[in-house]
Amino acid sequence: MGYPEGLLAPDEHVLLHRHPHWKMLFWPAVTFIVASAVAGFAGGVVWQRMDGTLREAVLIAIAAVWALLVLWRCAGAVIRWRTTHFIVTERRVLVREGVLTHTGRDIPLNRIASVEFRNGLFERTLGTGTLVIDAASGDPLEYHDIPGVEQVHSLLYHEVFDTGRYDTGYDRGAPRGP
Repeated sequence: MGYPEGLLAPDEHVLLHRHPHWKMLFWPAVTFIVASAVAGFAGGVVWQRMDGTLREAVLIAIAAVWALLVLWRCAGAVIRWRTTHFIVTERRVLVREGVLTHTGRDIPLNRIASVEFRNGLFERTLGTGTLVIDAASGDPLEYHDIPGVEQVHSLLYHEVFDTGRYDTGYDRGAPRGP
């Protein structure tokens, strides 16, 4: 699964584990393709028009620029995507990010006051969106690029409000409105 399950309680089970949507890898992929095409074209021109040590030096420079660009714009995005985890268990929502600087946030399900999602036309087409969790901490927490955000919203809503396991302060039988 790629997530350190040792952080879970002994009787805690993962209901959902997601990485951000693949759309965050679109521009790095385009960068890789364009950089490779430009480097290949430049290498072909250098190969035909130069010779000797100058040709080797220019080819090495082209390869170095290509490698730096790919590492800077592509590898970093893939690592960021791979090391970002959005996890729902039957007890809490966990978000973990980072490699060198690791950050995490846990939200107990009994602290969640509301769950909502937002997705525009483009995001609906891709099957992604923003999940907004209003917890007892005050400011709503927004998680962007959640794949299948409507299903995640439904799962969280069911776990928090439909099962009756948690006292959220919401009385299902109370009249609503003024």
